[in-house]
Amino acid sequence: MTSQKQYLLERAAPWVVMAGLVLLWELSILIFNPKPFILPSPAMVYHSFMDYREPIMAHAMFTLTNTLIGFAIGILVGGLFGMLIGSSRIVYAGFYPLLIGINSVPKAAVVPLLVIWLGIGQPPAIATAFLLSFFPIAVNVAAGLATVEPELEDVLRSLGASKLDILIKIGLPRSLPYFFASLKVAVTLAFVGAVISETLASNDGIGYMMLQAASQFRTSLMFAGLIVIASMGIGTYLICALIEKRMTGWATRKQSVVTGGG
Repeated sequence: MTSQKQYLLERAAPWVVMAGLVLLWELSILIFNPKPFILPSPAMVYHSFMDYREPIMAHAMFTLTNTLIGFAIGILVGGLFGMLIGSSRIVYAGFYPLLIGINSVPKAAVVPLLVIWLGIGQPPAIATAFLLSFFPIAVNVAAGLATVEPELEDVLRSLGASKLDILIKIGLPRSLPYFFASLKVAVTLAFVGAVISETLASNDGIGYMMLQAASQFRTSLMFAGLIVIASMGIGTYLICALIEKRMTGWATRKQSVVTGGG
């Protein structure tokens, strides 16, 4: 019974926290009475969403499509690149500093280049989502492959195993927990990349909608856009967490889908 109660509390905790935050938000409006264009009330945000739900959802689908395409490319390229640099210590030592350097460049500074190369709209949004999701996937896959002990590799080679055999039978299973954990980070970063690009170089998407709302001081509409982005991020995160639990349950214990913890 105790474990069942704990399970129910874990499932109810996120909703309780969100309800508490909304209540705190409403109380701050009642106490400080800020101007609506500075901080709208939750009711105003709700009404803005309902009044503009069709364009909001159209922009949201544009952002979600860009994010998922960029994220999928990031999984493919990041996974392959992580396998490449993780399977060789020399390659790892050579390319890892390059990855760090590329990831250190602010992606907002890269968007103008992407616009020159790809134009405005969907292509730079997909490319930016890819750039932000690529790094955590590549690094985590490489780190997972690097956990294979040299002594174990020597023993397997002495038994006639090739480097490819070691990679497929030992390295890849070792890297799976790292890979699926990185997906939860990468998918949220992909949303950040898509919205940044839409803000700077697009006529569609949540980022573009929020920029237009900001120019008109329609703060409640901006908050509605933020909540939609957060909801999509939470939803995709939970999907990745469920896949991680299903695929790597053998490597983790007491894992919670809500927290995504190990």
